[in-house]
Amino acid sequence: MSLITVDPRSRTPIYEQLVDRVKALVYAGDFKADDPLPSVRSLASELAINPNTIQRAYNALEAEGIIYSLPARGSFISGNTEGVIESRKNELFVALSRTLRQLKELGCDPEQIKTVMDLAWRETND
Repeated sequence: MSLITVDPRSRTPIYEQLVDRVKALVYAGDFKADDPLPSVRSLASELAINPNTIQRAYNALEAEGIIYSLPARGSFISGNTEGVIESRKNELFVALSRTLRQLKELGCDPEQIKTVMDLAWRETND
């Protein structure tokens, strides 16, 4: 049973779900550098989806530097997972900064924002 799953009822295209799921597994440390990904055919069979969809997701992941492929050997998690994680952190910090600016413009005080952030942080640890 693979860690890679999709929700066929989701409005998000399946290849995007695959990309997001692999990234989430990398961010969580479930996939580490040089770990092999399931073959296109085996994952397509397991998830009952078109192999072209899997290949499209793998191509997108490779373009982002998250995986690499070796002819006749398969696809593997990139050795640059730390860089991928740092890049994602930076994207999220930029989004957080933008959100905090917007909250300030709407008149929220720092204590109110801190309270909400503390609560949200605690909820992620449950």
